[in-house]
Amino acid sequence: MKEAWVHLDEWSKEMVTTAIEGGADALVTPPGWQPKVKPLGRIVTISSDGDLQPDKDVFFENLRSPEDEERIARLLGKGVVVIAGGEAGERGPDDSGTSQPSRGWEIIPMENLVARGGRLLVPVRSIEEIDLAMGILEKGVAGVVIHAGSPAELKVLLAHAKAVSAKAELQVAVIESIRPAGMGDRVCVDTCTLMEEGWGLLVGSSSGFLFLVQAEAKPNPYVAPRPFRVNAGPVHAYARVLENRTRYLSELQSGDPVLLVSANGTTQAATVGRVKIERRPLLLIEAVFEGTKGSILLQNAETIRLTSPDGTARSVVELQPGDAVMVAVEQTGRHFGMKVDETIWEK
Repeated sequence: MKEAWVHLDEWSKEMVTTAIEGGADALVTPPGWQPKVKPLGRIVTISSDGDLQPDKDVFFENLRSPEDEERIARLLGKGVVVIAGGEAGERGPDDSGTSQPSRGWEIIPMENLVARGGRLLVPVRSIEEIDLAMGILEKGVAGVVIHAGSPAELKVLLAHAKAVSAKAELQVAVIESIRPAGMGDRVCVDTCTLMEEGWGLLVGSSSGFLFLVQAEAKPNPYVAPRPFRVNAGPVHAYARVLENRTRYLSELQSGDPVLLVSANGTTQAATVGRVKIERRPLLLIEAVFEGTKGSILLQNAETIRLTSPDGTARSVVELQPGDAVMVAVEQTGRHFGMKVDETIWEK
């Protein structure tokens, strides 16, 4: 799991509460905050009198030169290292000479440090910076330190950071029936990410019962692999996206973020490059997990595959009743893609 810390300079009960309720792993604060923070909730504090202390448990280091990079590399073996550059008010010139906010880190030296391993965290102030940091060398940094100007902004950034780093909870369901379901408009989601076998999208007719539909990464004798593509299902189906939300497949378009999921629950944010909707023959596949039933409609073609418990791709034309597939099941319903605790039946 990636870490999400929150940096605060000025006392705000609402900001602290938002951080705790949003699942932040730690607060970076000035000294003297412990008596005010602890009554609001249990969370690790980093300060000279906090649970973790600078220059002892956590090293705040600038990254502006090759010498800084070497020093940070040595410190990674001693504890957590936080890139300290790019604090509020610190600015650097862009190509036009105009001053712009500095994030305090650049990609190439960060790639060198991520390759060495260790708990390295970087400051972020936007969703774009979170995605950039989490995607360095496909491995990403160990975590981010969020700088936000308001509780509303903090809530959004924290939710995004936790969603990108979260693991999906997958279960093993058993196929109950498979039958032709006529023609329908199905959606291919072409992402800007190349996937391997075992990776795909969580899709289903019910938001509470989603199947792991794999990318077309597995070679077959009919067409070349398209490891960027998930032939995901018909236009009405739900797909899991970031921040534990769902969207209809028909809503997705170029530039939208989606959540890629592997058979072991690892997740990764990806960008939609293109959505193709075409009329194709469909199969209705029904499965059950501990008495809960779910269904999905998928194109009747050999290249469309669900996921076996061992992560291998299983073509829908080969599925049989009794086969096991990976799904994500939740009890709460959804309203406009967000989880809600209310009575909702989907059939």
